[in-house]
Amino acid sequence: MSKKVTLVLAVLVVASLLLAACQPAATPTAAPEKKIKACQITDTGGIDDRSFNATSWKGVEDAVKELGVEGKYLESQQQTDYEKNINAFLEEKCDLIITVGFLLGDATKAAAEANPTQKFAIVDFAYDPKIDNVLGLTFDTDEAAFLAGYVAAAVTKTGKVGTFGGIQIPTVTIFMDGFSMGVKYYNEKNGTNVEVLGWDPATQTGLFTGNFESTDDGRTMGETLMDEGADIIMPVAGPVGLGTAAALKERGNAYLIGVDVDWKVSAPDYKDITLTSVEKKMDKAVFDAIKAVIDGTFAGGTYVGTLENGGVGIADFGTLDSMVPEKVKGELDAIKADIIAGKIKTSP
Repeated sequence: MSKKVTLVLAVLVVASLLLAACQPAATPTAAPEKKIKACQITDTGGIDDRSFNATSWKGVEDAVKELGVEGKYLESQQQTDYEKNINAFLEEKCDLIITVGFLLGDATKAAAEANPTQKFAIVDFAYDPKIDNVLGLTFDTDEAAFLAGYVAAAVTKTGKVGTFGGIQIPTVTIFMDGFSMGVKYYNEKNGTNVEVLGWDPATQTGLFTGNFESTDDGRTMGETLMDEGADIIMPVAGPVGLGTAAALKERGNAYLIGVDVDWKVSAPDYKDITLTSVEKKMDKAVFDAIKAVIDGTFAGGTYVGTLENGGVGIADFGTLDSMVPEKVKGELDAIKADIIAGKIKTSP
């Protein structure tokens, strides 16, 4: 090999070495960030119940969109599924297990105590004393129901309004208390004598269907209250209230107040007779619980949705807006402020 060729090869080798030295070092591939997994277990109403389960699931879906979490759910067909579904999500190592409704209270408590490092949230239930790894999501619905009762008293043409419950438990009667107290407050302020049928907050006695499923029972209860003169009825009984809504629509000149969610949205067939709804913002509560897990601020205890923090409220009047006097609409803001300030009592 000639000296010239040898020289050229040497130059090429040096050049390639210099070029390699100038290349940036390979950046190691970062491990993908682990997604928080939020897992919901429904009660027997199913994920599409247009009430508790659906609204709670919306909170998970909002967290999926806005916070980038992974969301899953399991439906309970019967009460014996509660423990099984919780165990399934324990196996999946969910970061937060969300159970929906007071019926899951015992199963959630047992699982939380057996798995103290697992985070739980339960909708519409809380524990006293608290369980360190369970956040109870509760709601002062009497505050919002008070506003609905005030409106009902202002709008009634018969001077009688009605309410009834599914089962006599605190999460039901709290609505009925607030509604009755709102009517009473309207009477005191306006010198009227609007009567509440179906519930006496002083004696805690009233009308109950004994279930949350039978629309036939809801129809019967609605017809009974209308026969007694009620032209505005607030059923606090989940899907049972759909039977009441059907009876109200068929008879005419009578109106519904929905509960838990905005019935103009969840039961659109009855939006033309739905005056308002007493809303529990379960989606907001669930979203905030998931966010607390992400932020590292999650703690056991009790979250309480109130008028002040936006956890409860009443829906707009929709197509029935003209039925509500402007004076009353204006008074609602002042009443809300007084409730928040503790100047107005919303429960007996």
